[in-house]
Amino acid sequence: MLTVLDARATPTEQIQARLQQGAPQPTPEMEAQVRAICERVRTDGDRALLEFTRQWDCPTLETLEVSEAEFEAAYRHLSEATLTAIRHAVARVRCFHKQMRSHSWHMLEAHGGWLGQLVRPLERVGVYAPGGRARYPSTVIMNAVPARVAGVDEIILCTPPQQDGSIPASVLVAARESGVQRVFKVGGAQAVAAMAYGTETVPAVEKIVGPGNLYVALAKRLLWGVVGVDMWAGPSEVAVIADAHANPAYIAADLLTQLEHGAESVGYLFTPSEQALQGTLAALEAQLPQRARRAILRESLARSLAVLTRSLPEAFELANLAAPEHLTLMVQHPMHWLSHVRNAGCILLGGDTPQSAGDYLAGPSHTLPTGRAARFESPVSVETFLKRSSVIALSRDALRHLAPDILALADEEGFEAHAAAVHIRLHEENDANA
Repeated sequence: MLTVLDARATPTEQIQARLQQGAPQPTPEMEAQVRAICERVRTDGDRALLEFTRQWDCPTLETLEVSEAEFEAAYRHLSEATLTAIRHAVARVRCFHKQMRSHSWHMLEAHGGWLGQLVRPLERVGVYAPGGRARYPSTVIMNAVPARVAGVDEIILCTPPQQDGSIPASVLVAARESGVQRVFKVGGAQAVAAMAYGTETVPAVEKIVGPGNLYVALAKRLLWGVVGVDMWAGPSEVAVIADAHANPAYIAADLLTQLEHGAESVGYLFTPSEQALQGTLAALEAQLPQRARRAILRESLARSLAVLTRSLPEAFELANLAAPEHLTLMVQHPMHWLSHVRNAGCILLGGDTPQSAGDYLAGPSHTLPTGRAARFESPVSVETFLKRSSVIALSRDALRHLAPDILALADEEGFEAHAAAVHIRLHEENDANA
């Protein structure tokens, strides 16, 4: 069960140290292994991908790309309920992200300057979705739909095949419904390398998004610069801030929602209410035996922490320090307390907003910063797939107006050629008028 600390009796430094641990980091051996995998893919292309995939996923894999026949079969085999849910999720994610589309803009200055920003989508992006024995159609939706709304021309997906070489029907249908054009049966660090460098079959992309295991995350970190990446995606995190009015059964259920993702996941409960704390502990004991992934949940609960705080404001201070991936406010008047949240990937308000709504259907992407990165990172969104170029156009009058300050700053920094680029234009004008 999770560790319980009483802020009134525990040194503040001890609590802060626990909250600042962050995500597990790769070992030097893992880094060396991932570097070797990426280099093999860079030099050997498809041959390396087939070798790695046969070694770790499907021993008999012959082709890397999903065929049209496989897409058609996926639609035939998928249940009507799952197809409907996928389409509803796609529609809601699309609707949400349409609200944040950015556009190019410009401004005119009094002396004839024209200043603006050109906003353009990336041309090709790659989505990574974990796979193998698991299936994550929601991951495809939450990453591909924002890219499509942003106007990305081509979206590809890499995901590990099952042992028989197939991709789950729900994943293929989610890909097609979300606007993914091509799907490849490759996972792990080798998939990231393939999308970064390109192979005979897998095209190189401008940016890679989507969560994965530590090897995938490390490959993204190592290849940043060769290709753009979304963020460091570590184990799932959940924090709940609760007062005496919160339902302990709801708190326990939301903690377990994220903790079932894996043994490395971590949960936090911050509450000034002894009643809420004890009720949650009892609810966890009651709910845990009913969960199919209870073995994983026991491991992740052992990594988790509940803090009995002196006050509700202190609960928010500690939550901001943890900077969790998901934060639920189970307090009276949660909208009032929203302004107290500084660091969180996704904030869910009130007892009727379960974590699972955010993971599957609400609308915002569930690809969120982890490992305390919510202090400086944002969720995947339309903005993730846009690039901006500054545009400057000066008239001769505008240049004359700006010249004294340009020359002064160039002189201060010792860049004579910068100053000369202004002088040559203005002297040319003076010579013409002489």
